[in-house]
Amino acid sequence: MKIALLGYGKEGQAVEKYFKDKAEIDIFENFDPVEIRNKDYSFYDMIFRSPSVPPLGLENETSVTKFFFEHCPCPIIGVTATKGKGTTCSFIKSLLDASNKDAYLVGNIGNPAIDVLDALKPDSVVVYEMSSFQLWDLKKSPHIAVVGTIEPDHLNVHKDFDDYVGAKTNICRYQNERDYLIYYRNNPESVKIAENSIAPKIAYPFELPEDVISAINIPGAHNLENAMAAIAAVACYKNISLDEYLKTYSDEIKLGLANFKGLPHRLEFLREINGVRYYDDNFSTNPSSTKVAIESFPNDVVTLILGGRDKTDYEDLPEIHGFLKTASNISRIILIGESGHELARRYKDDTRYVLADSLEEAVKMAGETNGGTVVLMSPAAASFDMFKNVYDRGDQFKNLVASLS
Repeated sequence: MKIALLGYGKEGQAVEKYFKDKAEIDIFENFDPVEIRNKDYSFYDMIFRSPSVPPLGLENETSVTKFFFEHCPCPIIGVTATKGKGTTCSFIKSLLDASNKDAYLVGNIGNPAIDVLDALKPDSVVVYEMSSFQLWDLKKSPHIAVVGTIEPDHLNVHKDFDDYVGAKTNICRYQNERDYLIYYRNNPESVKIAENSIAPKIAYPFELPEDVISAINIPGAHNLENAMAAIAAVACYKNISLDEYLKTYSDEIKLGLANFKGLPHRLEFLREINGVRYYDDNFSTNPSSTKVAIESFPNDVVTLILGGRDKTDYEDLPEIHGFLKTASNISRIILIGESGHELARRYKDDTRYVLADSLEEAVKMAGETNGGTVVLMSPAAASFDMFKNVYDRGDQFKNLVASLS
């Protein structure tokens, strides 16, 4: 068997490892999109494209997600959203762990699904975080699909917002009456996607008992909603009603929620110094997620670190400035990177805006909080202007905060 591997990130490396003794593999990376589309693939049995490579429309084309869905022997709980899908998946995994299920967390969260394929049994369960790129040409939907808030993103890769939403819709497009769909009732795109499924549906948010709410260890109303989606998904996995799950498995639910302490770089609490708490929210790379992060601290005085590589050619700067202007809990906004400097240039009258030439300088300035209670880094932009990637940016922030005395 002969395989073409388009892209050599985590998923590409996992494919190479999986087929190492089964196939001859040609690896293509750092390629021009036009070049890779026009290549002759007639002598390959399979073409594995990486998530960020647009579908080529070839008969023998596949991806880790498509291959996994075709060969997985157990139920899959798939989760998609513009933001919050990793946290929702992690809540689901923690709830399943509390129920002593043989559960696996894979996908966009950083664990290639093909790595666990041979370990799965019929009574296992897979929790799959699904990006639009992984869903792009999927022709099979998970048994349980969760659709969170859908907003414009990745439009530098997708043709337009309709293309992005169309890709997301594949998470439920191929469901049947024995499947389940959980969707976010307060987002029009989520509601629209839900209309494409014939599966029984649960809309969230919904009411939860106070003792269940108090078991959640991470801040923010959005994380309460992520927990609701997770609870609904596990109720569907158990094939019981939401009310029955909450009533019969209350202690198990509280244990599962309490055991999840949050994901790295998503409103992650780092440390407290002299009464000031530091939070790493570097995964907030668009305005809406940063707005949600700010709203997670309504009773605090916040110093915000913001800015980076803008993904909209600065078209979202008025939106960012708009919600920053009305955020009464923010005392200072330390701006870094390309979008930070552009914000400072456009809106010189906002006295809370302060420019920093480096992240190190920004953290030093943030330490001078002048009565603040929270330092929050939530950039509302990508990382590639100053850092290798979002993990590098978050890790550097963590290290700088750790070195403070």
